[in-house]
Amino acid sequence: MTIDWRYTVEDDLGILSVAGYLVPDAVRRFTGAFGWVLARGTGPVVVDLTGLRSWSAEGQVAITQAARRLAEVGRRLELAAIPPDGSLVPTWDCPVIPVHADLAAALAAHGADSGEPVVVRHEWRTTGWSTGDRTGK
Repeated sequence: MTIDWRYTVEDDLGILSVAGYLVPDAVRRFTGAFGWVLARGTGPVVVDLTGLRSWSAEGQVAITQAARRLAEVGRRLELAAIPPDGSLVPTWDCPVIPVHADLAAALAAHGADSGEPVVVRHEWRTTGWSTGDRTGK
C-alpha cells in the first residue's frame, strides 16, 4: 500500500493532494513529494487528504515534519479533509497546523471563493494519479 500525489500551484497557494494509504511504506514517497513542494512553491501549502483512505502514526509524523520544514523557510502547512478519526500526532516542535473541513473550505480561507477562475500555474503528479477533478477520482 502506498500513496499517489498531485501538487498544484494555484495563484500563490500550493495544494498537495494525497490519495491512498499514508502508512510506514508510503512515508518515503510522501517525503519525496514534499521535496517537490519545497522546491517549486513559495506560499502556504494545503495538504488535501480527501483521497486518503488511512494514515498511520508514522504518516502523521511525516506531515508534522513537513510542517516544520515549511516553517523553516517561512511557509505554512494546512490540512484539508483529515481522515474520519480526526487524529494527528504532532511532534513537540511542530508549528500550529490549521485544519479545514475540506478543500473548498481551505480554498475559501485563502480567498479562492470569489467566483474568479482558479489559475493553475503548474502541476506535478505521480503516474497513478487520475487526471480527473481536484480529488483525483
